[in-house]
Amino acid sequence: MMRDRPVTDVVDKLDLALPSNGRREPMARSAVAQARAKLGDEPMEWLFLWSADAWAHASADRHRWRGLALYGVDGTTLRIPDSDENRSHFGGQSAGTKGRGPSAYPLVRGVGLMALRSHLLAGVSFGPFENSEYTYATDLWPSVPDNSLTAVDRGFFSAGILIPLARDGENRHWLTRAKKNNRWKLIRHLGRYDALVEFQVSSEARRKDPTLPKTWQVRAIQYQRKGFQPQILLTSLLDVEAYPTGEIVRLYHERWEIELGYDEIKTEMLDREEAIRSHTVKGVQQELWGIFLAYNLIRLEMERIADEAEVDPMRISFVTSLRYIRDEWFWLCGTRSPGAIPKHLRAMREDIKRFILPLRRQDRVYPRAVKIKMSNYPLNRRRLNGKPAK
Repeated sequence: MMRDRPVTDVVDKLDLALPSNGRREPMARSAVAQARAKLGDEPMEWLFLWSADAWAHASADRHRWRGLALYGVDGTTLRIPDSDENRSHFGGQSAGTKGRGPSAYPLVRGVGLMALRSHLLAGVSFGPFENSEYTYATDLWPSVPDNSLTAVDRGFFSAGILIPLARDGENRHWLTRAKKNNRWKLIRHLGRYDALVEFQVSSEARRKDPTLPKTWQVRAIQYQRKGFQPQILLTSLLDVEAYPTGEIVRLYHERWEIELGYDEIKTEMLDREEAIRSHTVKGVQQELWGIFLAYNLIRLEMERIADEAEVDPMRISFVTSLRYIRDEWFWLCGTRSPGAIPKHLRAMREDIKRFILPLRRQDRVYPRAVKIKMSNYPLNRRRLNGKPAK
């Protein structure tokens, strides 16, 4: 949460110290690094997963659509420091076309499971860049509860991914957009722009997972938004009466909430830094779990503020909440009476209510456009053994 300050400054503000013959002395810079290394990444992972399981699922349970808790799943990448250990373990993009070399920084690839109507992370799976998003997504399926709907990017449309998601739970569903190269057989029309279709499951997919069927029936819904080309949604929600076509179309666009959540982490929390700080694998993992935990703490407080203000959690400004929480923590670092803290926190929540966002305009159109042109200068790549990396 305090990326603009060195960790030693944060330690001092928290008034932390190591015991030393009965005397309190400020913690040395080297001691901070040693304590962090001693802690490792496993306690941070456990703390994030335990709290995320409690907070995010409880939130999704409170903001259901037709009895289903709503989640989003999507992948993302994050640059990390260019150390030999990080590059060896996490890797990065390989040399591409037009003579471009490997990525300048090692990359972590990950997939998140997010409660769409509060942005609380219910789970995250990440690791080396070379592993596909499919791999990390399947790690998250055990975290998806029954009676839920998970919206996914069309890149996740695969029998080996989505059939287990629906099959291995009770009333678990998925929703995605069709790819241009999808081919199916029409079974019957369910409405004017609604149909039941059948896909063939590839032999390769069934070789990897013999439990998969030879065919796969899904619902296909065609629609068009103003300013965009016609699109087709694919879903496991086959009951037309229980899940109306128009509501599914409107619901699909909540999938973008997970993209907004990633932006809140990368742009607002991390200030669009070129890379996070850690130069070791354990350090990267520890830092990422800490980032996800801090993000959930902010989002949890925002949901509580929204409850008091009687608005949806998406109506509370993330930027304002982040700034206020930072300010309050530094206020608490001073010499304060413990009895004054609850009153001050109450005043903080009242202040944040003044920054309730207006209702979103549903008719806005956002055409894709390049905002920043890539530089024409060559990349300054790392030197390996005194020679530029190729």
